[in-house]
Amino acid sequence: MNWSFAAPVALLAGSNLFMNTAWYLHLKIPGKALWVAIAMSWGIAFFEYCLAVPANRIGAQVYSLGQLKVMQEAFSLLGFVLVAWALFGQKPGWNEIVGFCLVGAGAWFIFKGPLG
Repeated sequence: MNWSFAAPVALLAGSNLFMNTAWYLHLKIPGKALWVAIAMSWGIAFFEYCLAVPANRIGAQVYSLGQLKVMQEAFSLLGFVLVAWALFGQKPGWNEIVGFCLVGAGAWFIFKGPLG
């Protein structure tokens, strides 16, 4: 497989795990000051950017911006499910599963190309 096709996928998947962790991990420590939660989240988000920026730079060589964005959104949803499940024990319900599938259908249309 060509590095330019595979690297953005792997990097975006990893970056979204970091980002979802940054967004939600602070909820595990509600007693900490808000500024501590913000600083902690920014520290984690730094690593998200270390993966997302190269993913988009490399990916722009072979994917459209729309394709890169829909990949990022799909991985964001998947990352959210994994983080919510691992950190909070919250499994997705049917409403979330159906909603995520609809987003997946939208992603399919982005990658499918022109329909005419």
